[in-house]
Amino acid sequence: MPRRHFLPLLALALLALTGCTLSRGQIRRADAVLALAADRTVTCTRADACAEPSPLLDLAAQALAQSTPQHPEHYVAMLDVGEDALAARINLIRAARRSIDIQTYIWVDDDAGRLVLEELVRAARRGVRVRILADQLFSFSDPAWLARLARTHANLEIRLYNPTFDEAGTGPVEFAAGVVCCFSSFNQRMHNKLLLVDDAAGITGGRNYQNDYYDWNERYDYRDRDVLVMGPAARAMGTSFETFWNHPRAVPLTHLRDVNARILADGPGAAAWSPPGYANAARVARLAAAADDPQYLQQHLLAHVFKIGRVDYFSDLPDKPLDPDAADERELTRHIVKLVAAAEREVVMQTPYLVISGRARRLFRELRRDRAGLRVIVSTNSLAATDAFPVYALYHKHKKRYLKHYGFEIHEFKPHPAEAPLLVAHYEELTGEGAEQGTGTGSRGSRTGRVPLKTGGLRLGLHAKSIVVDGKLALVGSHNFDPRSDRYNTESGVIVYDAAFADALRDSILRDTAPQNAWVVAKRPHIPVLSRISNAIGDLSAALPLFDLWPFRYATSYELRPGCQPLSPFDPKFQQCYVPVGDFPEVDLPLKSIYTRIFTAFGAGLTGIL
Repeated sequence: MPRRHFLPLLALALLALTGCTLSRGQIRRADAVLALAADRTVTCTRADACAEPSPLLDLAAQALAQSTPQHPEHYVAMLDVGEDALAARINLIRAARRSIDIQTYIWVDDDAGRLVLEELVRAARRGVRVRILADQLFSFSDPAWLARLARTHANLEIRLYNPTFDEAGTGPVEFAAGVVCCFSSFNQRMHNKLLLVDDAAGITGGRNYQNDYYDWNERYDYRDRDVLVMGPAARAMGTSFETFWNHPRAVPLTHLRDVNARILADGPGAAAWSPPGYANAARVARLAAAADDPQYLQQHLLAHVFKIGRVDYFSDLPDKPLDPDAADERELTRHIVKLVAAAEREVVMQTPYLVISGRARRLFRELRRDRAGLRVIVSTNSLAATDAFPVYALYHKHKKRYLKHYGFEIHEFKPHPAEAPLLVAHYEELTGEGAEQGTGTGSRGSRTGRVPLKTGGLRLGLHAKSIVVDGKLALVGSHNFDPRSDRYNTESGVIVYDAAFADALRDSILRDTAPQNAWVVAKRPHIPVLSRISNAIGDLSAALPLFDLWPFRYATSYELRPGCQPLSPFDPKFQQCYVPVGDFPEVDLPLKSIYTRIFTAFGAGLTGIL
């Protein structure tokens, strides 16, 4: 559409969207329709709501019984594999006796999203109170679908967080209008991830409700991480959820203009939720059976449970985006800074997007100055693996800063790591007929930020957000350690004070940094005179406020030579054991095209948005 036509349409959209708020009468009428339409039949009369037995909730009950305020007891499991994380969720939902509370940033209408919803509907029908709080921008965008869910059962309630123009759906015009007219509000998102059952067992971490997070996408899957916590920390999860649920930004469905209109148009006799169809019904059935299989639960979950004393759950407050400088609103960020600042020997960090905030930059600069022996090992995405080209572009702009001034040992995750069969459930099944293929042997990019590759097959990208400090304590959560997580999004996570768990998490992250799974980022081989000139021009270019013009960078990517042992990029023998493979290995784009994208689209001023 020509710009001269688009701008008047956008102006009209702004007037329409900001001027049509629901009246109290419309909300009351929709509430009345739901009161007539929503099923109130409870299929179980037992006190436990016919909950299925669960060894996970049994451990939670045991931990709560053993705990005192001075000496808490927890059972904790790290959920590194997608299907295991989904099976744990299904098992807990089926075992719920009183309540299920869910917070999420994304909920998509695909097999994973439908399966979890179906299990939640069944729980509601047997007498469990089910509440879902999802950030509006990327969840439940179909008002007709939401109207059906609202009618399904009185025990099931959904609220959307910070809806744009009080609607569930946000099309391209609404998105643009939100940016133009109300950017400060539009930019405030709830990034928390939580599933809590009976205030006794909770799952938190990086995963949303979409196939990509559970090894169910044949083209691109996330290497992600959750933590299952059974014990008193679950009560802190419940307190946090109540704070968000009762906040004015958590909007009931009847208060949303498009859902309200659909409910009133359909009336009380319209159809409610019915069992969904699945794109891969056999895979869903296999997972649904595994969630109750004692052998599967023992092998994939119970065998990896740690008995731990202190576990703290932290969550930012809903008003954080309104006052991002208030320390009490940024609770998780404050604790992350405190933990890292106390490091004496080693920080191991994993983040999908290595664009750290100003506060973090100051912290790592001070650590570099004051603790010369401190190692900071970072696992992040390569351009070939990332799902967010703009964010990678900004990280690429400042690689010299991370290496030279902060001493980061950066390992970029490969899109096709050699150990993918160990990281992804049923990897061979996913790499069959449905795997990502492009022209020739390469694989396609995407509108969401993935670039085309020279190699085909299932692509993996990091999405886990974790830190291990001195091998003594560990943090797993939703915080990306970037400016958006620091100041704009609300985030959540757990800090686990246990050396054995910290060692297990450290091993998991270091597996992703192993030579067969990642490239090492290090200073380019030195060329007399030319290197000095190039670095000087590169420093000037990187200092530009918006655009970065110079394509010859301070750092590049390296592959370990056969027969060599892994070394730190700061080891004097590094160049002897590693061979440079270019700035963007495996990417099927010419350098000129990549740098043109970096130059024309993104700059330092966008860090808070990205």
